Amino acid sequence: MNDMRVPVLVEHAPSPSAPASPARRASPPSASGPRIAAVRCALPPHRYAQHELTGPIGDLCLSPGADRALLHRVHASAGVGTRHLALPIERYARLGDFGRSNDAWLETGLELGEEALSGALREAGLAPADVDLLVFASITGVAAPSLDARLAGRMGLRPDVKRIPLFGLGCVAGAAGLARVHDHLRGHPDDTAVLLTVELCSLTLQRGDSSRANLVAGALFGDGAAALVARGGNTDGGGSSSSSSSSSSTVAPAAGPRVIATRSHLYPGTERLLGWEIGAAGFRVVIDAGVPDIVRDHFGRHLRAFLAEHELTVDDIGTWICHPGGPRILSAVSETLGLSEDALDCSRRSLAAVGNMSSVSVLHILEGIRARRAPEPGTWGLLLAMGPGFCSELVLLRW
Repeated sequence: MNDMRVPVLVEHAPSPSAPASPARRASPPSASGPRIAAVRCALPPHRYAQHELTGPIGDLCLSPGADRALLHRVHASAGVGTRHLALPIERYARLGDFGRSNDAWLETGLELGEEALSGALREAGLAPADVDLLVFASITGVAAPSLDARLAGRMGLRPDVKRIPLFGLGCVAGAAGLARVHDHLRGHPDDTAVLLTVELCSLTLQRGDSSRANLVAGALFGDGAAALVARGGNTDGGGSSSSSSSSSSTVAPAAGPRVIATRSHLYPGTERLLGWEIGAAGFRVVIDAGVPDIVRDHFGRHLRAFLAEHELTVDDIGTWICHPGGPRILSAVSETLGLSEDALDCSRRSLAAVGNMSSVSVLHILEGIRARRAPEPGTWGLLLAMGPGFCSELVLLRW
């Protein structure tokens, strides 16, 4: 976007003469709701410090002799210390066109997807045949059959596994995918569901594009995959899911948080704030400078209303798992919610260590929380992300 205009949102309110609608109240959360049993990330082996990438990315995006002041400012202020790339950095200049980039997405995505999925199943004490639903999200490449279908045979998932490939959600897909897993398991409490996200953002970098949005993407985004295993409320006693009782796996007791409730929200008139412009060269990123303003002006109100439905406030949330869209987004979330200075430290650590990995990031943060020290039983958590639409997704957790 060239004009960087911030749309004015008009909330549809009832007329003054109309009686106020009763507040939507949430039903009490079930003690046997879906539980997160495992989260596992997989990162490409090509790891670079941010300063090692500034020059090569400038060579890819800028013409010879062009002023690099903006490039250096963007890289220095991105909050990123290191990133993992799908390919060695010197190979990007030779990709040539969208077809070659997409081929690299498919090849590397299959490898990372298998690594993340097999690791998560192993952590949960499950076998591939125990999976009843596989939700797959990616916005950095396309394939038909989709990557999840190709992994099913490669990994030994059952032929009757249900699959939901998602495209178009972008950074919000990690949260939205978990929300859809929750929806399925509420209705199928004997099932095991997996969310798999694969994002190779570096492969979408536009060569010869000196736009601010492309330079920001080149400074901010990293590559990776993640898999999350969730189990329905009837599976807490251990044992394989009912539809795969012949499996030889030994199921470990689930120790992760339960998913209590979810909320999706679209912001009218903001469709052009974030996403792709898709053309012959592939995916050209759209990142409007007005996104933090939308967060400050509207996001906090919707989040507080969601919590109020469960008789909670911002102060009741002990663990924040916020998608690290960038330093300005994290600051906007913190300011609009009045959070303590360290509330989003997990998000900032993830951004510094691996960059913004789009839909993978919230799962990377959740993996880090589980690996360090699980919150005390009874602690509330909120997993949240924003993405193209413009939209937000909230997932209420309880350990």
